[in-house]
Amino acid sequence: MMGKLSKKTETILVERFGKDSIIALATAIDNTPYVRNVDAFYENRAFYVLTHALSGKMRQIEQNPTVAISGEWFTAQGKGINLGYFGSPENSFIANKMRQVFSAWIDNGHNNFADVNTCILRIELESGILFSNGERFEIDFT
Repeated sequence: MMGKLSKKTETILVERFGKDSIIALATAIDNTPYVRNVDAFYENRAFYVLTHALSGKMRQIEQNPTVAISGEWFTAQGKGINLGYFGSPENSFIANKMRQVFSAWIDNGHNNFADVNTCILRIELESGILFSNGERFEIDFT
């Protein structure tokens, strides 16, 4: 049975994914699925990913924003939203959070923060299934 996001499931999600986490992100174009692992972190019913606007995943999300993710004993569906340039003033709060969460690698030279195509992907969760200590939680994030 699907239930609204409870305090218990929110706590489990934050404990598991409220830090630098590798999750699988699936997109689909013309009935062809694509999946890749991404660095992400969970906060307030969404996952955040630092990426490039011209990447395959972002081009696919632009055409079809419906995505699925999978992580440690968790799977979910939702919408991928390009929040735009990492350095824009409207993204300063989440960009600062990303700098903290991804501090081990964010400034390793792989990212070009002067490039306006360096963007933030927000994966807004809609529904999911979480397993914890033998319990199964079907979650409605809306």
